[in-house]
Amino acid sequence: VQLQASGGGLVQAGGSLRLSCAASGRAFSSYTIAWFRQAPGKGREFVALIMWSGATSYADSVKGRFTVSRDNAKNTAYLQLNSLQPEDTDIYYCAGAVGALATTARSYAYWGQGTLVTVSS
Repeated sequence: VQLQASGGGLVQAGGSLRLSCAASGRAFSSYTIAWFRQAPGKGREFVALIMWSGATSYADSVKGRFTVSRDNAKNTAYLQLNSLQPEDTDIYYCAGAVGALATTARSYAYWGQGTLVTVSS
């Protein structure tokens, strides 16, 4: 599967963005789609995931502010970012793996190119 992330941009603190992860290829519905973020010089940090079943998991730092969802008919996953703060500024990546329930980047074989989210104070 090939993944393409989009939707990043510049937003003021307290604002919202919706990121999209469009997938090509078959069997998207069987993939776990995860979102990670990465600051310059740091490793990729787990943000959220949604499994084929619709089950979700979130990092503590984004619980209650971010929501992950998917539309299998459109082969697309989404990450709704609300109440954004300057510390949320990062490049956001979507990643895919079949049937995974994993929060580590090395567990995901397929990656999108990343989309930059910048939150101004």
